[in-house]
Amino acid sequence: MKLKHELRKGVRSEIAGLPDKYIHESDEGIFKNIMTLPEFLEAQNVMLYYSMDREPGTHRLAEYALANGKTVAFPYCYIGGVMEARVVQKLSDLTPQMLGIPAPSKSAMLIEPCDIDMIVVPALTYDKGGYRLGYGGGYYDRYLAGISAFTAGLARERLVKDSLPREAHDIAVHCLVTEDACVRMRNCEGTLLR
Repeated sequence: MKLKHELRKGVRSEIAGLPDKYIHESDEGIFKNIMTLPEFLEAQNVMLYYSMDREPGTHRLAEYALANGKTVAFPYCYIGGVMEARVVQKLSDLTPQMLGIPAPSKSAMLIEPCDIDMIVVPALTYDKGGYRLGYGGGYYDRYLAGISAFTAGLARERLVKDSLPREAHDIAVHCLVTEDACVRMRNCEGTLLR
């Protein structure tokens, strides 16, 4: 979709222009806010993405989850948009895979989608309805279809849009976490958490 391609280009430019101080401060706020989510604190099996460059940070979240006895999985991707959740024992288990993104090995333990309690979903940005502007590969769109796990999107407040273009396969996250707040979407009892 040409519109999404142009939006991605614009958001990437916005991300590049964010001050380093703001990136650090928003990472701190996002971490503090996600730590207020009962769904994260109570989850036994969580799936995270490995944050790179200026994406909202997930490394500290992964370390916390591992240190607190949670089963932590990261995506293992195949050509053609297919993705699996594979378990790691420590972040150093991840090595660069497709597109240079650190991922578990193909031999790491597979966790079935139905066994995942919470998924932290990556995006360039989100809108106020919890819909995401992804990176264009369609991996998460396919993976999230039909999954019952609680989903959370991490976003920097300065990048959240009023609305993004949506297609039939787009699925909103249950909760949007920024440095300012955790906002539950209407499809999940629309209440503001502080």
